[in-house]
Amino acid sequence: MTNTAETLEGGRRRTRPRVVPLPLLLPALLGLAFLVVPLIALLVRAPWRTLPDQLTSPEVWEALRLSLLCATAATALSLLLGVPLAWLLARTDFPGRGLVRSLVTLPLVLPPVVGGVALLLALGRNGVVGQWLDDWFGVTLPFTTAGVVVAETFVAMPFLVISVEGTLRAADPRYEEAATTLGASRFTAFRRVTLPLIAPGIAAGAVLAWARALGEFGATITFAGNFPGRTQTMPLSVYLALQTDPASAIALSLVLLAVSITVLAALRDRWLTAP
Repeated sequence: MTNTAETLEGGRRRTRPRVVPLPLLLPALLGLAFLVVPLIALLVRAPWRTLPDQLTSPEVWEALRLSLLCATAATALSLLLGVPLAWLLARTDFPGRGLVRSLVTLPLVLPPVVGGVALLLALGRNGVVGQWLDDWFGVTLPFTTAGVVVAETFVAMPFLVISVEGTLRAADPRYEEAATTLGASRFTAFRRVTLPLIAPGIAAGAVLAWARALGEFGATITFAGNFPGRTQTMPLSVYLALQTDPASAIALSLVLLAVSITVLAALRDRWLTAP
């Protein structure tokens, strides 16, 4: 009797061990418990009886409305800027491409508060770019709803770029080349051939970016502040409610948890594709 079982998945034969060594099983179970128990605790301690009243309060709906609006706007901005950037990284070869890719993915590992400080120094009223926006166009981004969108885009767009770039690298470039040999411009080939091919990757990246924007806290509170009705999103409301009304904080957390589960269910097997 063998210790492995062969299964056929996606046309590839894989082997899976039937007997898990105890030194691997115990840490694995502890790791699973470490990740799952806090979520179970959130469900156990949830104020289910008063939950409808908690979720129908005007403050919660205002924070939810603002969160959905800003996350959607941030995702749209990420699509507008991130898809061309992903194409540039995947389809062109230029000096310093590795450095550019590192800079694009830097917000993934950068502490969000540091990102918020960087945005203030760049786009604040006295910032490197912000002073010109204020002087020339009268545009002030910090501590505004637009500032929330900017902060969320900063932390969410790398998720979209990584997903789309990975999909572009997996797509066969010969279709684009065939379109160009038939007289189509590079942009027409991208719009009519490439975009339909990578649409699933774009959709997956957009969902990830939207979920990341919806849950953003550090960069938002640093760059946009915490003003009810203007910059107070759901994560900020959770933080504020935890200090005065823990039951309301748990209710808001359940909403964000439900959104996260929905995102995972929508993505299914379309997780981040390695570039």
